[in-house]
Amino acid sequence: MTDTLRRVTVTAVTGLGLCLTLLPAGQAHAQTQTQQAPTRVPCNDIAALKSAIERANTSGGSIALAPRCVYSLTQADNEGDGLPEITGNVRIYGDNTTVERNSAAGFRIFHVRQSGSLSLKSLTVRGGETSTAGGAHGGGIFNDRGTLSLTDSTVRGNRASTGGGIWNQLGTLDLRNTYVRDNRATFGGGVATNGKTTMRGGALRDNTGGFWGGGLANAGETRLNHVSVDGNDSGEYGGGIVTLAINNETGPLRMSFTRIKDNIARTDGGGLLTGADEPTTLYRSTVTRNTANGGPTAGGGIENSGRILRLFIGTTGTRHEQSKGNSTKQTPHTVNLIRSAVFNNHPTDCAPPRSVPRCDAVASTPGTNTGDRQGS
Repeated sequence: MTDTLRRVTVTAVTGLGLCLTLLPAGQAHAQTQTQQAPTRVPCNDIAALKSAIERANTSGGSIALAPRCVYSLTQADNEGDGLPEITGNVRIYGDNTTVERNSAAGFRIFHVRQSGSLSLKSLTVRGGETSTAGGAHGGGIFNDRGTLSLTDSTVRGNRASTGGGIWNQLGTLDLRNTYVRDNRATFGGGVATNGKTTMRGGALRDNTGGFWGGGLANAGETRLNHVSVDGNDSGEYGGGIVTLAINNETGPLRMSFTRIKDNIARTDGGGLLTGADEPTTLYRSTVTRNTANGGPTAGGGIENSGRILRLFIGTTGTRHEQSKGNSTKQTPHTVNLIRSAVFNNHPTDCAPPRSVPRCDAVASTPGTNTGDRQGS
């Protein structure tokens, strides 16, 4: 009987000890959950949004914006940027939420620095505008050697010298189900990049490039997967896409299950102009109904003349140049069409003749363009 009582007592004390041991651990776990909770920013509370970004720069964490709310930036936070620079690990998400510039003064919306990582989800970035002075790049977002990802988002109505919607300078850019549309720039109306870019789903649509690249100016390693490049316009080369060298950086372009359609170049390369000596690959993709207005032999779909395009972006401004290579003979760049089709482009599908294997440069029905026809 004594042994039985002793065993019961020991068991009870042991159980009580376990309860006492577990209680502080549970409290610590609850505290950890509280620390990881997102910072919620009331609708259009710009001061609270800036404070939340500054805290996230220091300690990381998520920022939750109000659903279907417009956050209007009426003045710049620092020179050139509407919000604090992203220097840490910052995640911002909303629900059909918009962050916009609402000021006569020009400034971009987001600026990611080299040490920074910015993730946006279910947001619209709208109305950013940088001046024509040095550093006037990335009207909506400037990713300066950082990491930038957008999911289920839209970048629209922004303006800059390079990269009207986004300028990805030697950084990593990831776009998922994201639309870059109605942006304007001298080079790369929608996106300009000399870093690593991946786009899955979504579209580059109705953007305008004053000189080169209405939808995309590519000088990096870029992959487009299930993307629509449509309704874009350029004042000279590459209505939809132009490949070039930016600050001597170049890289391959690969498109899979992608449509390049209804784009216009006022000189050459209605759909695509290859202007950098890097391979361009189209896999199960189509180039159709694009137009080049440079004459009867211009490349309405793809222009691959061996022209070399270079863009130099510095603190004092931007300089561009073009050449025909190191000899009088034009050497076409490598363009691979794999189970892809180029058809119904005007005035030709591909130019010069035989510059793109498996593409015949023959006359076709003029294409149409539903995009913004305004000049830069």
